[in-house]
Amino acid sequence: MTDASETAAPLRAGWRGKFAGFALALSLFGVAWFALAAIGTKLGWWNWQFGLGQMMGNVAAGYGRFVIGAALVTSILALIISLVKAPRKHAFMLSALALLIAGFLGGRWMGFQLNALRLPPLHDIQTDWDDPIMPSADLVAARVAGGALNPVEQNPVIPEAVEARWPGTGGRRVAEVQEEAEYVPGEQKSPKQTPYPRIAPLTMPATYVQGFQAARAAVETRGWTIVLEDAEAGIIEATETSFWFGFQDDIMIRVRPDGEGVRIDVRSTSRVGLSDLGANAKRVRDLLDEIEVRITKASMAG
Repeated sequence: MTDASETAAPLRAGWRGKFAGFALALSLFGVAWFALAAIGTKLGWWNWQFGLGQMMGNVAAGYGRFVIGAALVTSILALIISLVKAPRKHAFMLSALALLIAGFLGGRWMGFQLNALRLPPLHDIQTDWDDPIMPSADLVAARVAGGALNPVEQNPVIPEAVEARWPGTGGRRVAEVQEEAEYVPGEQKSPKQTPYPRIAPLTMPATYVQGFQAARAAVETRGWTIVLEDAEAGIIEATETSFWFGFQDDIMIRVRPDGEGVRIDVRSTSRVGLSDLGANAKRVRDLLDEIEVRITKASMAG
């Protein structure tokens, strides 16, 4: 009588099973590699240029493409080998799992790259470029202390050097490029057809106090670090730190009376990097939406 363990052993053993295990280990190494790129940058083990630019990289440079390519090729090869001549169930399952992980990792990485190309090279977004919000001395000092490389200007211009990667944007005013990237109701069927949502000042029939309190509460809810709060001037400045890489973006909120109502403007700008991958535009839109909801509730309650 043959022992069941003896018949099962050949299905699991052999060099094909070991190769499938290697493919799985390589795919898991890819996950660990990208996690380390982000965590190491946040913890200050290396600068963001190395963590994001080299470890993560893009389709033309950096190590990320090689890590993903090696994991994908190895897992596909292991899957094919597991099915050729006396297929091995154990090797097939390991290979399929390796391919699933590598494919997911590659898909997320490629999506990140395509998104970077789709979005304009902007890292400074605001609701009113005709009357731009400028940072206080406190925020400027915080940016300097935090190693900010991007200046906060009244009328910033996109560097000429980006023209090769983002044709038609080099040397142009940030305000113009932002406006072109925004969703305009009536011109596009859906906001998904444009890189950015509609970015515009929030004007509502509410008191100045209600507007400022709503803005303050929205900032507090998000857990941002408040740099400056001046109720008399209607200014709130705060900093958000990203979870993975630890990138810091600064948010400036300006609250003003507007006739019998209130007007709220917001500016969000990154301290480093050329493109923010749409983070600042989304932050401004989401913040204004929450402030609007809070003012509406306060008005109804009053």
